[in-house]
Amino acid sequence: MQPSIDWRLTMFRILSLCALCAIPSTAIAASPSPAEMAVPPDASRWELEGKAKIVEHQGRPSIFLDGGAATLKGFEMRDAVIDVDVSTPASRGFFGIQFRVDGDGRTAEWVYLRQHKSGLPDAMQYTPVLGAGLNWQLYNGSGFTGAVDIPKDAWFHLRLEVSGAQAKLFVKDMEKPVLVMDDLKSGLQKGQVALAVLIGETYFSNFQIRPTADAPWERHLPSMPPTALTRWAISPVFDALARDLERPLGASEVASIPWQDVEAEPPGLVALYRYRDAPHPRVTFQGDFSKRLDPQPGMKVLYARTTIVSDRAQVKRLALGYSDDVSVFLNGKILYRGRSAQWFRDPGFLGIVNPENDAVYLPLKKGKNELVLALSELGGGWGFVCRLEPPGGSALASTGAGGSSAPATVR
Repeated sequence: MQPSIDWRLTMFRILSLCALCAIPSTAIAASPSPAEMAVPPDASRWELEGKAKIVEHQGRPSIFLDGGAATLKGFEMRDAVIDVDVSTPASRGFFGIQFRVDGDGRTAEWVYLRQHKSGLPDAMQYTPVLGAGLNWQLYNGSGFTGAVDIPKDAWFHLRLEVSGAQAKLFVKDMEKPVLVMDDLKSGLQKGQVALAVLIGETYFSNFQIRPTADAPWERHLPSMPPTALTRWAISPVFDALARDLERPLGASEVASIPWQDVEAEPPGLVALYRYRDAPHPRVTFQGDFSKRLDPQPGMKVLYARTTIVSDRAQVKRLALGYSDDVSVFLNGKILYRGRSAQWFRDPGFLGIVNPENDAVYLPLKKGKNELVLALSELGGGWGFVCRLEPPGGSALASTGAGGSSAPATVR
């Protein structure tokens, strides 16, 4: 059984504390040359937060972290090469490098290792931090996760090369990257740097950072499937425990809600933390599987809606990926209710968002059809992807959010 942990709340605390220590570089006397900067663990340029201290470990002065962060004060990077030695005796944990952290600590890039998953396909993870929330359930697979062997209780080297909208992670072998991040997702082009650990005692030593010339900013986005529903409108956030999540919105509710138009990013993903802050619910079933049906304190819900225009009455298959809780409504009637949170379906379940995992068949009427999703978050990322996949390859146009956008048209 995996221990109970609120990933996003821990991360938000780390990043928020990091943001509090930010001071202008002009306040640092005799700043080192931008060519290369070695920062010893006991240097005054480190701001230690959470469970963090300077110790001796395996013969080296080290920064010790276990649910904390060490932020480099008075330094902001765009492109750079970061080198650091790491040692962890922990049997379970999450440690790595945050970069391009914004001023309030709510948005960043983060690449980290899971030492308890050494050698497994998700031993390392890149995720953007958006709205103070991690998004590893949304951003998974090639360019985001990968296998690597992680030594236990022995020093090994990490290198992170950040260049424009791409980055590469090297572990032990500095000739071949183990994780190539083809497209960084936070949207930030510069920010602070920090060493960070969610849980698991970890030691850092021999930190160096070398700024490099700014590379061209070129996004390497995946293709957008022609079946993806891309244009939506989303509601504000509501208290999920105060609402019946299986009840459709009434016409007066729809009219009174201030809807915000949003557009899915390739390959059709709507990452809700880009628009709404992480709710940080207090999830109870992660430590006790029997509580997975209990109301989860702090759980929030928002609604996403779009319009589908059909040239006749017909049934269409909607492939659906979501995190972590969804109700699907069509024309004011509920068609589907699903829960896909980490550890919800079984104690080892991760809740990775994949539209191939679930489907609902939509009985479309001729003309306009309103599709509404009620979505709640319980950790690891808040978002969804929908693909309207008609049998026989029927045409699908762009999606509409009910405002000025054109609706999806199926024939």
